[in-house]
Parts: sequence; structure tokens; C-alpha cells
Amino acid sequence: MTNNKMNQLIKEINQLLGQTIPHSSLGTDLEDSMRYSLEAGGKRIRPVLLLLTLDMLSTDYKLGYTSALSLEMIHTYSLIHDDLPPMDNDDYRRGKLTNHKVYGEWKAILAGDALLTKAFDVIVNDANLKDSVKMNLIKRLSFASGHLGMVGGQTLDMQSEGSAIDLNTLEHIHHAKTGALLKFAVMAAVDISEPEQNVADLLETYSEHLGLMFQIKDDLLDVYGDETKLGKATGSDIENDKSTYVSLLGQSGAEEKLQSHTKSAYECLEHLPKQYDTRNLEYVIELFNNRES
Repeated sequence: MTNNKMNQLIKEINQLLGQTIPHSSLGTDLEDSMRYSLEAGGKRIRPVLLLLTLDMLSTDYKLGYTSALSLEMIHTYSLIHDDLPPMDNDDYRRGKLTNHKVYGEWKAILAGDALLTKAFDVIVNDANLKDSVKMNLIKRLSFASGHLGMVGGQTLDMQSEGSAIDLNTLEHIHHAKTGALLKFAVMAAVDISEPEQNVADLLETYSEHLGLMFQIKDDLLDVYGDETKLGKATGSDIENDKSTYVSLLGQSGAEEKLQSHTKSAYECLEHLPKQYDTRNLEYVIELFNNRES
């Protein structure tokens, strides 16, 4: 996949996101707060991954538009809440002031709540998907974003600050906190395309390796990343006394772990039936492995 293809998909997603939150009929500016974070940029890697997986499965990727939008809304709401003072207490996100710094804490909380609920509304109102598919997507997204998925992983992460945890616990945290939405991106495409079970199983394992790759790289970038490219300060993991792949394994050990998951992700794609062109999903592996932000 070329950067042009990636940029085209990001452009399509951004255009759709810009049309998703209408102006308020209640006379509030809550929607301004929602749009502020939703349209703040970012790599849109989760919705792009969903669309690319559909394309790989020989299914019209536009059937994944609503799932991709919903996924980005859930991700954005989680960032708004993560940045709040009781959690990460960040002033900047993607080089811009965080939502609560612009709109205040109570409105940032409500903007996140509204994006969370809007995500399910978008899927329900998709006229191009069968009801059975929409039910599967809602079930999968509610699990991925809920107390056994992203929110549960964030809770375990917060509870673990200042405590010594082992590698197994760290992986549980990040399978849920970081991995759950990346897994949804791939498996939503499976729900829509409905391929053979062996294909679904391989893609599920692929997505799990991607989730851990993403988090390990995050931990490494917090050590040596370029703050101008990251759009936020580095060193926060050490400052908050958080257990990370780097703190548990050392930088070289974390790099080795990253390469191990990278190799396993490639192997999942290699075992897919030959009818599938996996080059774009291989590109995603390279992107995760080599990203600078």
C-alpha cells in the first residue's frame, strides 16, 4: 500500500466524521466539544485497518464506513477521558490543547459520554447492513469498549500505578486497554464479510499481535520518541511510576518483544488462503513497527 492509498482512506474517514455530529437542537455547544476532539487529526489507524481488512476479504470497504466511524468515536471519547486530571492529566493531545483545557472538565466528560453513545447510534442506523450483522457489530463493540475491554484495561492500568506487576499482568492490561479496539477493527470486518472460520481465527490472532505491538512501541516512544512528532511530552511513564515493557524488560528486551510479535503477525497472514492479497495488512505491521508517533 502506498502512502497515497492510506491518505485517501484517511481523507474519506475525516470527511465522514465531519458530517456525523450535527449542530445542537438544544442550544448547547456540547457538539463543538465533541467535534473538537473528533476532528483533531490523528492517524486514524483503527478505522483504516477496518477498511483495509474488508478490502483484503474482497468486500466493498464502504460497507465498513459506519463501523469505522463508531470505532473512531469510541477511541476519541477514551482519549478525552484519559487526558482528564484524575487520570493522565495531560494538557496537550496531538499538539493541541486537550478537550478539558478548552471546554472545561465537566463538558469534556459529557463530550466523551456523548461520543460513546453516538457510536452505537451510527451502526444501528446503517441501512446497508443486515440486522444480524449490526447486532454482531454492536455486541463486539460493546465488549471491546466495556469493563472487560478498554475500560477494564484502563482500570487495571490505573490500579497498577506505583505497584510492581509482572509481564503477564501487563499483557492482560494491554490486550484490553490498547488491543481491544484494534481487535475490533479487524473483527468488525470479519463480521461484515463473514469469511470461513479459519480465516476469522487467523485474523483474530493477527489483531491480537498488532495490539501488543502498538503498546510496546508506545512504551518505547515514551523513552526515546520525538516530542514534536508525538504531539505530547515523553517520560510520563517514569514520572507516573507505571510498569511498562521497557521498565520490566529494559529497552533492548522491549525491542525484542516487539520483533517477536511482529514476526507472529506476519505468520498469521502467511497462513491465510492464497486467494487473499495481504500486502496492505503487511503494510500495517510495518507501520506499527516503525512508527514515530
